[in-house]
Amino acid sequence: MDTPQNPARIYAYDHIGIRVSDKRRALSFYQSLGFVQSAEFSLYEANEMLTPDGVRINLIFNGARQPDAHNALLDEPIKLPGITHPAFIVDDLQALQRWLEARGIVITEGPHPIGPRRIALFIRDPDGNVLEFNQLTNGGHL
Repeated sequence: MDTPQNPARIYAYDHIGIRVSDKRRALSFYQSLGFVQSAEFSLYEANEMLTPDGVRINLIFNGARQPDAHNALLDEPIKLPGITHPAFIVDDLQALQRWLEARGIVITEGPHPIGPRRIALFIRDPDGNVLEFNQLTNGGHL
């Protein structure tokens, strides 16, 4: 049986929701990365944050704190389905690496090439959510 293709064009990516357990701590962390709160949705225990270049995330403030920032999707031997991380493009991965190291933010992986178009490094936020940062190489483009 042939399933018809979606008739609506998907033409842009809007945001990713990141569940956190401590609003103040999460705001401080994501603001230090360059995100600025642009809206708050109290009814949904969430906000919207933007970078100056328009990259958007939503923080969702109803997470239960886990010991040692345990990530149920990545830190268990049985890998459950779910979104494991957002990936952001930066213009200077080395500058980001130096900045992270100066602030004691642990780089959990990288920097290293992933495929022919990007070099990546990974960190975790205070709740253990994984964030990937990529610098595109000569063959990479948006």
